[in-house]
Amino acid sequence: MRRAKTVGELTQKNVETIALLEKATYEHRTLGEKVADWFAATIGSWPFIIGQSIVLGVWIAFNVFAWIKHWDPYPFILLNLALSFQAAYASPIIMMSQNRQARLDERRNHLDLQINLLSEQENTEILRLLRMLCEKQGIGLDQETEVEVMEQATKPEELIQQIECTVEQKEEAKAAAESNAANPQPNAQDKA
Repeated sequence: MRRAKTVGELTQKNVETIALLEKATYEHRTLGEKVADWFAATIGSWPFIIGQSIVLGVWIAFNVFAWIKHWDPYPFILLNLALSFQAAYASPIIMMSQNRQARLDERRNHLDLQINLLSEQENTEILRLLRMLCEKQGIGLDQETEVEVMEQATKPEELIQQIECTVEQKEEAKAAAESNAANPQPNAQDKA
């Protein structure tokens, strides 16, 4: 395998790898997933929206201004029935497509996390090796304690707990601020 000589060659290799993964995922869809994706793409397109708007406008115009017979007079009950029927089927089919996309996104997120954790482990090892090389060559490090801290392995479970605690504290502070804003307490000067 030929090594990349430029950043462009390296990124092209990465783009091709991602394209192969996307193609494999796209080709391995079931018939139901293909139909749901096609349906969602069709319903969510401008040609469909414009076409449906024209049909609805013509329907209403013919029933409001009809010279001979109003097959669906105002309040357009038959039109409401047709649109309700369309929504009853369109919503679950679109949700199936979105659920499949959410599963793909979750797989990508897991892959990103694995790559990030691997990169962090590699970086930690590189720092440890560099420090050993510096010590062997007698090169002093300016910020000894920071280097020691960066050499420590990152523990994802501790990071998650730290994030959750921070988010909870911010939510509690926000709730307290909202509560104080909704129920202001009179201060001593107001009582006097």
